[in-house]
Amino acid sequence: MDTKDKQILRILQARADTPIAEIGEQVSLSINATWRRINLLTERVIREKVAILDQEAMGLDLTIFVSVKTSEHNEKWLKQFSRGVANIEEVLEFHRLSGDIDYLLKVVAKDIADFDRVYKQIIKVAPLSDVSSAISMERIKYTTALPL
Repeated sequence: MDTKDKQILRILQARADTPIAEIGEQVSLSINATWRRINLLTERVIREKVAILDQEAMGLDLTIFVSVKTSEHNEKWLKQFSRGVANIEEVLEFHRLSGDIDYLLKVVAKDIADFDRVYKQIIKVAPLSDVSSAISMERIKYTTALPL
């Protein structure tokens, strides 16, 4: 990946629907050369092109980070928990961690009552030893763009 590829990726990360001609102009490449590079990047590193919605405009005013601890550390439990959590659409991210907390979930909800409904879904999925929630008071930085 060269400098031009990184420039193209920066543009696409900022706005995936930027016209190829405009991208080419910004990186000093012809339309055909830009198109070929985008196709190669799509095969190699571009996973998806999506619309990022405004969370608050969608009525999802809360972001909650749910910390999960378990005394079960086996593949069967992990598969059960992973499948169950994957089916909860309000869970946007699901991470397995090192350290004191085993798993961290990023959840969005309309309000506390809505989160309580999601919380009850989470605790039904598999046996858990501890679940703790932290409500985000303010989003200070948010990006989906990777550093290039």
